[in-house]
Amino acid sequence: MKILAIDSSGMTASVAVADGQKILAEFTTNDKKTHSQTLLPMLDDLVRMTGLDLADIDAIAVAAGPGSFTGLRIGSATAKGLGLALDRPLIAVPTVEALAANLYDVPGLIVPMMDARRSQVYTGIFRFTDHALVTVREQWPCDAAELCSILDSYGEPVTVLGDGVPVCREILKECLHVSWSEAPAHLNRQRAAAVAITAARYYEEGRTVSAEAHVPEYLRLSQAERERAERQKMAAAKKEEQA
Repeated sequence: MKILAIDSSGMTASVAVADGQKILAEFTTNDKKTHSQTLLPMLDDLVRMTGLDLADIDAIAVAAGPGSFTGLRIGSATAKGLGLALDRPLIAVPTVEALAANLYDVPGLIVPMMDARRSQVYTGIFRFTDHALVTVREQWPCDAAELCSILDSYGEPVTVLGDGVPVCREILKECLHVSWSEAPAHLNRQRAAAVAITAARYYEEGRTVSAEAHVPEYLRLSQAERERAERQKMAAAKKEEQA
């Protein structure tokens, strides 16, 4: 079973192809270029260097969110386009679950933290049990200080990873009282290989969607949508006062 995987949910852009439990190739970049500049060229290079025939792909996996609104849209649009062109199903993998999969068999709680701005993170809580990744709490948006309080309540060692860690490091130092550590640089960002391996399990469980049906999971409204809602709320309140 061959799975082509895409992750453009954050600053990192990553593509990979897996054949069963074997990663045939993975290309990852983490610089300031936009995903619209990097993703398709990386896919082209992956196909060229592996000699992969896209007709042999069984499914397209994509990090479905949360994450950067623009990055998620680019990744989802690319996956949907490939799925439609190849007539293949899509496998939507939660971004933070794929992140947690980087830390295979690490003891204690694994807590991805993706920067959601204003001292907030997209996060989830995971652990490995009998060599399998188990979801303790599914992904959700959370204030970093509140997350520390939640993690303290478990009373277990914690390993954090993701681009939200450096942003919230001082909050972690101040508010997180259980033993905690940061994942090393080569494991602490999104990787399409982790998306592909997680997607293989989803595929076996029948957790696929059609290209037409796939939508990203943003977890919260975009800034523009939040600002519009706030303006509408203020306008409604002003109208009520005038009445």
